[in-house]
Amino acid sequence: MSLGPEHRQDVDLVDRGLEKDEVRAPRPATAKCKFRQRDYRAVPSCGKNTAESGGESPVTETVSTQCCIAGGGPAGMMLGFLLARAGVRVVVLEKHADFFRDFRGDTVHPSTLELMSELGLLDAFLKVPHQEIETLSALVGADRVRVADFRHLPTRCKFIALMPQWDFLNFLAEQARRYPSFDLRMKADAVDLVEEAGRIVGVVATTPDGPLTIRADLVVACDGRHSTLRDKSGLQGDAFGAPMDVLWFRVSRLPEDGPETFGHIEAGRMMIMLDRGDYWQCAYVIAKGGLERIQAEGFPAFRARVLDLSPFLGKRVEELRDWSDVKLLSVQVDRLRRWWRPGFLAIGDAAHAMSPIGGVGVNLAVQDAVAAANRLAAPVRAGKMSDEDLQAIQERREFAVKLTQRGQLFIQNQLISQVLKSQARPKAPALFKLFNVFPILRRIPARLVGLGVRPEHIRTPELAP
Repeated sequence: MSLGPEHRQDVDLVDRGLEKDEVRAPRPATAKCKFRQRDYRAVPSCGKNTAESGGESPVTETVSTQCCIAGGGPAGMMLGFLLARAGVRVVVLEKHADFFRDFRGDTVHPSTLELMSELGLLDAFLKVPHQEIETLSALVGADRVRVADFRHLPTRCKFIALMPQWDFLNFLAEQARRYPSFDLRMKADAVDLVEEAGRIVGVVATTPDGPLTIRADLVVACDGRHSTLRDKSGLQGDAFGAPMDVLWFRVSRLPEDGPETFGHIEAGRMMIMLDRGDYWQCAYVIAKGGLERIQAEGFPAFRARVLDLSPFLGKRVEELRDWSDVKLLSVQVDRLRRWWRPGFLAIGDAAHAMSPIGGVGVNLAVQDAVAAANRLAAPVRAGKMSDEDLQAIQERREFAVKLTQRGQLFIQNQLISQVLKSQARPKAPALFKLFNVFPILRRIPARLVGLGVRPEHIRTPELAP
């Protein structure tokens, strides 16, 4: 099994606060809508425009467009690129000054690479520095098993590409800027929705130059699992919980370490190591809420735990100086019951936060974006988008999301939680051992992880830049 870092909350373990560039704009107490365990209730004030509720700050700029996308992550940038490519006027709002964020989702799966091929961009994309994962293995106690083999997938690229997400997003932004209808605004934080007669007609954002209002025929929330616009929309959803959190850190890698990405499972412990060229990106899995207990044991004890799982690291574990070199990724799984309302759509983590199991979150978000562009490009461009169009996107994507989440929840609750509770050295399940005896079986998890359920294909036309 592979853990991807896309589903996370970066926490500095020294002060347990958000990193400086990850601090979210404060929300009024009356507009705070959150997922609850299988019960998501929106307070009555969600969806109100601050300007309508008597705010004193004047709107200094108003922009009209056909589609406004909040969030410059994988879903937002892919959707913005595809819509602009098809001739739709689109504004993408990204609250940060750049895309640089550490320990984000860095796995680009074969399904996404296939989309790059369909767009005619694969050769250029593969020139961006990356590592390629063809197989996955795990050490379960003393049993080493080969889990997945991507080399037999029916795709042009038979591997997972490990690429810093900022490089992926910069690549999409560069391609999108070739089209005059694409407008990317950095340091623009979408903080509210504009609603008229029960329909969402725009977004209010804060920028260094003052407030900004975007009037749009369609607003798409791609602002992640802590989505502000999802909160404002009043849409309801379910939270399914998770028995684990993840500690992310990096340790230098030597050529003799070998190129394979692998996981190591022992009694009460689990760690995944991703080959990032000159360093290992490591995910140390802990029980949900178990950070304080680990911290109480002291940092030397934590380093000893890491070394016990990966003895070949030797003195390199001393590169971990203190808790500031480790980030806590709080895991959660949730899903909106309805992804849309008139004039508004949520996709990616804003609609369905995924577990890091399989590292599929980024790629599901990209698939959502492709499905949305395929359905919406023509009607939005013509000014004829209907509620049926928005509903069709949820119907198209919800089955794949539900099935993937159910698989993740099964692994979380039936396997990972049991490992974290165990005091005895684990043994590889019989099914895993069969992977070693019958290599063809490794193609099944490779297909599920690499291509997923119902992979999308580019159906939108390209209008001349």
